[in-house]
Amino acid sequence: MTTQAGTSVPYALTRLGVIMSPEPDNEFETEGVLNPASGRTQDGRLHLLPRLVAQGNVSRVGLAEVTYADGVPHGVVRRGIALSPDEGWERGLNNAGVEDPRVTWVPSLGLHLMTYVAYGPLGPKLALAVSDDLLTWHRMGPLHFEYQPGLDTDLNLFPNKDAVFFPEAVPGPDGEPAYAMLHRPMWDLGWFRPGEGVHLPAGLEDERPGIWVSYVPVASVERDLRALVHLHDHQLVALSAYPFEELKIGAGPPPLRVDEGWLLIHHGVSGHIPPGWDPRTQQVTYGAGAMLLDPLDVTRVLARTSEPVLVPETDDERTGTVANVVFPTAIERVHGQAYVFYGMADARIGVARLDPTT
Repeated sequence: MTTQAGTSVPYALTRLGVIMSPEPDNEFETEGVLNPASGRTQDGRLHLLPRLVAQGNVSRVGLAEVTYADGVPHGVVRRGIALSPDEGWERGLNNAGVEDPRVTWVPSLGLHLMTYVAYGPLGPKLALAVSDDLLTWHRMGPLHFEYQPGLDTDLNLFPNKDAVFFPEAVPGPDGEPAYAMLHRPMWDLGWFRPGEGVHLPAGLEDERPGIWVSYVPVASVERDLRALVHLHDHQLVALSAYPFEELKIGAGPPPLRVDEGWLLIHHGVSGHIPPGWDPRTQQVTYGAGAMLLDPLDVTRVLARTSEPVLVPETDDERTGTVANVVFPTAIERVHGQAYVFYGMADARIGVARLDPTT
């Protein structure tokens, strides 16, 4: 993890408004629609894959086709459910959910890769599903982080969120091409064993959750697609550095290749989080920041924003299931223009235009 100080990230977000709100009398959406993934069906039509929250905080992944006004994303038409918590490991006795999907189209595989959070008996765990048409998904199962002796721990012990694949192979630690996935381990095991507390990997002194990357060699995936769930060479990319991200950071949409490198829109959290998993007890603000990662070594941060590029300002962003949240999770180009889709106060979905500033 290295950062080149004093270099700007020449991109800005301009909010355009709400694109999706809960549908009255829809049993799957009674507690909100939020944090969408995105992708295109084989006919080229753009879709969101939002997290739909039903009564009891039971989450599903929906499918909603994007509609336009003057060529700009403006609304959606619902097309059903893409993924439900149907597997035993996606459900506990008092909880269930497939949450916060990120979808990356990987042309070299001809597949959409959906990373999502399976909220099962032991809390949030990462999982992977794949699709060649965005409509039908095949579960690959929970993600497995291969043991790495130098870390002095097992990453599979820890809850993890905010996972997303790069859309193309990047150089791995050995210089060979690899598929890379960003993710955010959380080191406090008190959620599982009260009093167990924080267990940090070797060499890490900051216990705040940050952005990590793990790799799968392209050659392994070419031999067997199931290699995608077996991740290797875990490395830290970035930790909290500025006031708007004082509590934690996490990856947002799939990284976007730009002239300067890989543009990563991330979220940063400030405020206070009491013990426990209920987000409604939090007194926090979620803002969006941006980083540029080196194409030759994605663990190298070339630049990052010291101030957020988007903060909760509108009523829809400041009032909802969790107040004061903008949570970017998807990015798409429409007629050459990039748009970012984001969760608003864990209740609605907004869209913002992404523009270069130089």
